[in-house]
Amino acid sequence: MSDSNLSDCSVLELIESGARQLTQAQVAFGHGTASAFDEAAWLVLWCLGFPLDGLDSVRDQSVAPVDQARVQTLIQERIRTRQPAAYLTHEAWLMGVPFYVDERSIVPRSFIAELMVNGAIDYWLSDKTQRVLDLCTGNGSLAVLAAMTYPDITVQGADISDDALAVARINVDKHRLQDRITLLKSDGLSHVHGPYDLILCNPPYVNAKSMAALPAEYQAEPELALAGGVDGMDFIRQLFKDLPAQLSPHGVLVLEIGNEREHFELAFPTLEVVWLETSAGEDQVLLLTQDTLQS
Repeated sequence: MSDSNLSDCSVLELIESGARQLTQAQVAFGHGTASAFDEAAWLVLWCLGFPLDGLDSVRDQSVAPVDQARVQTLIQERIRTRQPAAYLTHEAWLMGVPFYVDERSIVPRSFIAELMVNGAIDYWLSDKTQRVLDLCTGNGSLAVLAAMTYPDITVQGADISDDALAVARINVDKHRLQDRITLLKSDGLSHVHGPYDLILCNPPYVNAKSMAALPAEYQAEPELALAGGVDGMDFIRQLFKDLPAQLSPHGVLVLEIGNEREHFELAFPTLEVVWLETSAGEDQVLLLTQDTLQS
């Protein structure tokens, strides 16, 4: 099938056509998909109203020309705007859970989510783990997943951005967790209400050189949520200054730093942390305890 052919075609043929167009246009991925085919599948299935995990059951289904045209318009918008697909569909998925998203917050993609859901941090938690803070909550996805994963806890989600908090409110309400999740405006830990037993934090950590080289899809996201200064550690430096007063005696911080381990270790050469294994390796997320901070 040629990309301009609007005779009846199958869902799979439409996806393959979209993938060719995305590849030709050299769009960047990483906001929920890692390839042109997966991105095209997301856009096609969403546009046609099919479940995003249901390709196998609809791949050979015929798509009428009018629906092909709608898909083509969406594919071309993805190419023209260079916005992440999630901003076009207003939906992103994290650990199988759907979240509303728009340009007011970054697209959720934290490795902390998989560590929580897979039980990888349970060793450091106990029945004393009651109060949880999701710092830099963005669209609220980690706060929601924490509440779902640990049914006995209460969660506060904090962010400096009013826009991000408005999106977080949509997701807290969407998942009917208003009774267990409170949203706060706070610059780092300056206006939170600790101490907390567990703090989750996916902060702005991208160093200045990397920020300058980001593809357009990442530049479409709020810079406030990404840029961490020259070495990416500006937010984290202040976080560590304020942290001891906001962690309970048995408290734990789980901190995501992306590809900045080298800069982290240069900035905090004597700090003993535990590096947690994620699907992207052992240098993306670290854990430290109140005991470590006090030593």
